[in-house]
Parts: sequence; structure tokens; C-alpha cells
Amino acid sequence: MLKTWKSFSLMTVLVLVFVLAACGADDEGDNGNDEETTDEAAAVGEGKEIELVYVNWDTEIASTHVVGKVLEDLGYDVKLTSIENAAMWEAVANGEADGMVAAWLPATHEAQYAEFGDQVVELGPNLEGAKIGLVVPSYMDVDSIADLTDEAGQTITGIEAGAGVVGAAEDALEEYDNLSDWSVQTSSSGAMTTQLGEAIDKEEGIIVTGWSPHWKFSEYDLKYLEDPEGVFGDAETIETMVREGLEEDMPNAYKVLDQFEWTQDDSNSVMVDLVVNGVDPEDAAATWVEDNQEKVAEWTEGVE
Repeated sequence: MLKTWKSFSLMTVLVLVFVLAACGADDEGDNGNDEETTDEAAAVGEGKEIELVYVNWDTEIASTHVVGKVLEDLGYDVKLTSIENAAMWEAVANGEADGMVAAWLPATHEAQYAEFGDQVVELGPNLEGAKIGLVVPSYMDVDSIADLTDEAGQTITGIEAGAGVVGAAEDALEEYDNLSDWSVQTSSSGAMTTQLGEAIDKEEGIIVTGWSPHWKFSEYDLKYLEDPEGVFGDAETIETMVREGLEEDMPNAYKVLDQFEWTQDDSNSVMVDLVVNGVDPEDAAATWVEDNQEKVAEWTEGVE
């Protein structure tokens, strides 16, 4: 009986040793993979901090978080900072921030470009065909700014004071004789879309300062009013600007920012996710990056 018991104990110890050895081997294997993955990421970004700034518009929240996610995956310590429009330009111009992908040109950020354009490095458009103007629900029986009479209490619902599209709307009041008694009510981009949604729910008239890409065109049936006087200008581009010296300091990050380019459909899909579906910006960006690896590969081509 004693011999049997000793044999059983010996077997138990051997089994435990085998299990522990196996677990140890698995842990080592996992750690090795983690270290390998970390090493690959660190080989590019090396954990260096890079800060991108953006104005708190849905388009810029979407684009900045997507680019930030791509840089993060390359091993950079990415910091994304939302600040006021003029401060965004100034931060890149004086080198406090490394870059931004949120420059609307030539009209929306005309004033900021005039002040800081010669102090930043222009990397060109990351989105073509952007547009600004006055936007109304399609059920409103008006198609041109020149045809407005007394709709919506003769009020244009704007966004933040100082935004280019608000300035253009104020210029429209002077340019169009039929708008001489109208006013532009400034608020915020969030308040504007809230008022737009409430008016559409009641099928009331509303005129807002609008721009595209914007998720509201995916959510609501809207139209731009024709602008025969050309106050709002032609199509705009959204461009990327970085600080001087970034190419020398972080050439791979510079390359990604330089090669970042996407479409209105790309931007809209992220915006709908984060605004309409309530997804956290980081999660919405991560999902888009995961689902669009072919495009991400174009942005990271040549990174080594």
C-alpha cells in the first residue's frame, strides 16, 4: 500500500512539473512575440512623442484620430490635442505642436493661412472636393441664396464666431440685397447640428452654415443653396501642415503625414460611426484603420 502511495505521489509531482514547464514555455513564447511586436513598432517610432492638434469639428476629429492611430501602430507616442482654430495654426507655426491635418483652404482658413502660412511646412491636400455654403433641408422650397425672403425668421444658424464659413455668411448679408435684414447667429458646430436636427424633426425651415464632408449629409436629406455671387467660393481642399524641422526629427512620421490622403466617403464613414452611432473617436478610428489596410499601406509606403 505504501509503495503504491509513493508511486502515486511521484506521478503527481511529475505531472505538475510537466504542466508548469509547459506553462513556462507558453509564457516565454507569448513574451517573445510581444517583445518582437514591440521591437518592430519601436524600430519605426521608437516611442517618440508626436503631437497633432485639431479644431473640434467632426471632420477633423475623424481625420486626426485615424492618422494618430496609424502613427501609434508604428510605435509613436501620439498626443492628440483639440484646440481653437487660430491656436491650432499658431501651435504648428511656433513648433509647440508637430502638425495638423485640418487646414481648410483657400477660404475657410484664409485668415489663418495669411498669418501663419509662411511659418509652417505645407504637405498638400489630404482630401479634395470639400465645400462650404448655406445648407437647408431638401423639403424647403428654395434653391438659391438670391431667392431667400423671410425663411427661418431671417436667421442663418452659424457655428463658432471667427470660422471662415461664418465670415462668408456675414459677407453674404452684404453681398445679397435680399439678405439686408437677415442676421447670422453664431453658436458651435454641435449646437448647429442639434438645431438642424430639431428643425427637421418638426419639418421647420432652417438655414445653416454648412460644409462637406460632414456626417449631416449622410444623416439628413440636405442641399446647398446656389450661390450666384460666389461668396462662398469654389471647392476647397483640406490640407496637412507640419512644423519646420519635423522631416529631420521624425522622417517616418513626416512621410506618413505627407502621404495621408483619403476621400469624403472615408471621412463620412468615420464621422457617422463616432457622431451618429456614438462610438468613441479612438475606437471609430481603430475600426476604420483595421478595415482599410490597403489604404493605410499607401500612407506607410517607404516607412522603414
